[in-house]
Amino acid sequence: MTQFSTQISVQVKFLEEESKPEQGQYHFAYTISIKNDGEIPFQLIARQWIIIDSDGNTQQIKGLGVVGQQPLLKGGQAFEYTSWATIPTPTGSMKGSYYCISEEAEMFEVPIPEFTLIMPRILH
Repeated sequence: MTQFSTQISVQVKFLEEESKPEQGQYHFAYTISIKNDGEIPFQLIARQWIIIDSDGNTQQIKGLGVVGQQPLLKGGQAFEYTSWATIPTPTGSMKGSYYCISEEAEMFEVPIPEFTLIMPRILH
């Protein structure tokens, strides 16, 4: 099997204006960049997310592409998008996987490292 090389970076922002703590709704935007660090082009086909709130409740989300797209990444190219998640607690985390296919029809999985969702000033 071919060795694929990718790089994932994540930035998270708490959406204070959209959140309703009194109703248990904490909204977060996350911007993810996926970069093809290798030479073999591939297409991101689907994703899977595991979202965990601070009470230990888990949501699993699966679907085709990201934000309605299935980007093709040639060697050295990156794709960046912003999406959002809502959890019932002021802190939580997300992790997941991208499912990709190379131009030579080789399927592979790209793990998305766990990142935290934290409402500012919660630790004060």
